[in-house]
Amino acid sequence: MKPALVLVFAASLAALAVAYWLIQWVMAKDTGTDEMRKISDAIKSGAEAFLRRQNKTILVLAGAFAVLLFVLYAFVRSHNEHDPAMPMTLAFWTTLSFVMGALCSVSAGFMGMWVSIRSNIRTASAARSSLNDALRIALRGGAVSGIFVTALSLFGVGGLFALLKLLGYGVDKIPFMIVGYGFGASFVALFAQLGGGIYTKAADVGADLVGKVEAGIPEDDPRNPAVVADLVGDNVGDCAGRGADLFESTAAENIGAMILGVALVPFFGWKGILFPLVARALGILASIAGIVYVRTDEDKDPMTALNIGYYIASVLAAAGFAFAARWLLYTDQAPNAWLYYTACGVIGILTSQAFVYITQYYTEYKYRPVLSIAEASQTGPATNIIAGVSVGFECTALPVVVISIAILASYKLGAAALPGGLGGLFGTAVATMGMLGTAAYILAMDTFGPITDNAGGIVEMSRQPEEIRKKTDRLDAVGNTTKALTKGYAIGSAALAAFLLFSAYMDEIFNYTGQRIGVDIAKPEVFVGAMLGAMLVFLFSGFTIRAVGRAAFAVINEVRRQFKEKPGIMKGTDQPDYGQCVDIVTLGALKAMVLPGLVAVCGPILVGVLFRVFITPEDPTIAAESVAAFLMIGTVGGILLATFLNNSGGAWDNAKKYIETGAYGGKRSEPHKAAVVGDTVGDPFKDTAGPSLHVLIKLLATITLVLAPLFL
Repeated sequence: MKPALVLVFAASLAALAVAYWLIQWVMAKDTGTDEMRKISDAIKSGAEAFLRRQNKTILVLAGAFAVLLFVLYAFVRSHNEHDPAMPMTLAFWTTLSFVMGALCSVSAGFMGMWVSIRSNIRTASAARSSLNDALRIALRGGAVSGIFVTALSLFGVGGLFALLKLLGYGVDKIPFMIVGYGFGASFVALFAQLGGGIYTKAADVGADLVGKVEAGIPEDDPRNPAVVADLVGDNVGDCAGRGADLFESTAAENIGAMILGVALVPFFGWKGILFPLVARALGILASIAGIVYVRTDEDKDPMTALNIGYYIASVLAAAGFAFAARWLLYTDQAPNAWLYYTACGVIGILTSQAFVYITQYYTEYKYRPVLSIAEASQTGPATNIIAGVSVGFECTALPVVVISIAILASYKLGAAALPGGLGGLFGTAVATMGMLGTAAYILAMDTFGPITDNAGGIVEMSRQPEEIRKKTDRLDAVGNTTKALTKGYAIGSAALAAFLLFSAYMDEIFNYTGQRIGVDIAKPEVFVGAMLGAMLVFLFSGFTIRAVGRAAFAVINEVRRQFKEKPGIMKGTDQPDYGQCVDIVTLGALKAMVLPGLVAVCGPILVGVLFRVFITPEDPTIAAESVAAFLMIGTVGGILLATFLNNSGGAWDNAKKYIETGAYGGKRSEPHKAAVVGDTVGDPFKDTAGPSLHVLIKLLATITLVLAPLFL
C-alpha cells in the first residue's frame, strides 16, 4: 500500500510544483502599455471583488450545512451493526471531509480566476509580437487552473485516506467515511457555477442587446458601459465556476470508484480501492506533458496545436492506465483482469474524443446544424430561434448513444474480467476514470477561452493596431471552440460519473443494511420519487434562466440610462461608468444564485426524509429506493436537458459568428440582428443553465451518498 500512496502524493506535489513554475513563467511576461494595464486592472478588481463576496456567501451556507450534517449523523440517525464507525466518529469524519471538500473547491476556483485575470494582459501584450507566444501564455495560464484543480482534488482524497489508515481504520471502511469530501466539493461548485454563470450572462446579454443591436457598436467597444462587466464575467463564470466544477467531478469520481473497489476486496485487496487514485495521478502527469508540448507557427491554425497536445495527453494517459492496471489489478484468480480493465479505461478516453467530435459537429459553422440556423436568420429572429431549438433537440441523440455504448461495453468487459461477473460495475468506474484522465488538459483548454476573450477585449478597448486584433481574434475563435468542446466533455463525464456514483449509492445501501435493493419503478412511492427527480431538473433550469433575465434587465436599463444621460459617450467625449454595471451584476448574481442552489440541495433531502418519516416508516428500504429513483431519473433528465442547452446555445453563437464573416449580408444586416437575438437567447442556455446542470447531476449523487445512512 505504501508505494501506491507515495506515488499519489509524489504526483500531486510534482503537479503543484509544475503549477507554481507555470505561474512564475506567465507572471514574468510583459504587461503591455499603460492603457492596456488600466483596462486589465479594472477587470481584475471587478473579478476579485465578486469572487470575495461570492465565496463569503458560499462558505456561510456551507458552514450552516456542516453543522446540520454533524447533528443528523451524531444525534438523529440510529446506529446499526454495519456502520463503518460509531455515530460520533462517523459524524466527525463525514463533516470534516465535507468541510475539506468545500474549502479545497473554493481554493480551486479562486486559483483558476487569479491566474486568468493576470494571463489576459500578458496574452494581449504577447500578441503584439508573436501568435505563438500569445498561444502559449494563454494555454499555460489556463493550465495552472487545470493542474492545480486536479492535483488538489487528488491530494485531498489521498490525504484523508492516508490519515484514516494511520489511525487504524480498515481500508474497506475508509471510503464510506470520506464521502463528505465529494459532497463538499459539489456544494461549492454548484453555487460557484450558478453565481458565475448568472454574472457572466447577465453582463453579456446587457452588453450585446444595447451595444450591438440598439447602438450598433462592435463587441468590446470601450463606449459600452457594460463591456468591463462582460469581461469580468468571463473570468468568474468560465474560470472560477468551471474550476470548481472539474474539482468536484474528479473528487466525487475518485470516492465513488473507491466505494465500488470495496466490493472487490476479495480479489484485489486494498489495491482495487487505491487504483482510482493511482490512475488519476498518472493522468495528471500525462496532461502536464501535453500542455508543455503545445506550440504553433504564425501561419498555422492554433487549434491544431491544441489538438496535438490533447492527443499526446490521451495516449500517455492510456499508457498510464495500462501500467496502473498491471500493477494493482493483477490477481492470480484472474490473471487477465488487468487487460480487461485497461480496455475499460481506453473506452473512457475514446468516449471523451467522441464527445469532442459530436460537439464540434453541432456547434461549428463548417457543418449543417449551424449553417441551417444562419440560413433561417434571413427571415428574422423567430425562424432563427425555431431552427436553434430543433438543432438542440436533435443533438441529444448521438451523445446518448455514445454514453450507452460506453457504459454497456465497459460493464461487459468488467464482468468478463472476474469470476462470476462481479467486476462489471467496477469496469464502468474505470471507464469514467479514463474519461477524466485528461481532465487537467481539458480544463486548461477551457480556461484558455476566457483568457483569449479578455485579451481580445483589452486589445480592442486600448485601441491597438488592427493586425494585433486579428491575432487575438484568431485565438478568440479557438477559445470559443475549446469552450464549446469542454462543455461537451463535461456533460459526457458527468453522465459516466453519475452512473458510477449511482452504483456507489446502491453499494453503500448494501454496506449499511447487508441487503441488496433494486429500483422497482412499479412501486408508487418509487415512481413518485422518479417524477420528482425529473421535475427538479426543469425547475432548477427555469430558476437559473430567469435569474439571468432579471439581472440582464437591470444591466440593460443602466446602459440605456448612461447612453441617454451622457450622449457624449457615443462620440467619445464622455467616459462610461463601468463600475456601476459591475456593481449591478454583482448584486444581482449573488442574490439570484441562492434560490436555485437551495432547491437543488434540499430536493433529495426532502424526498428521503418525507418517505422515511411520513410515507413508508415501516420499511426504510422504500425510502432508499425512492431516493435512488429520484437520483436515476434526475440524472437522465439532466443529461438530456444539459446537452440540449449547451449545444443549442453554442450553435446560435456560431451562427451569429458565421454571418459576421460576411454571409447573408454580414454585420449590421437584418440576418445579423436576428442572429444576435438567437445568440442572446442561447447565452443563458450554454453558459448558465447547461453548466449548472453538470454540477447538479453530480451534486444529486454526492448528496445521496452522504445522506444514504439517514434514509435507512
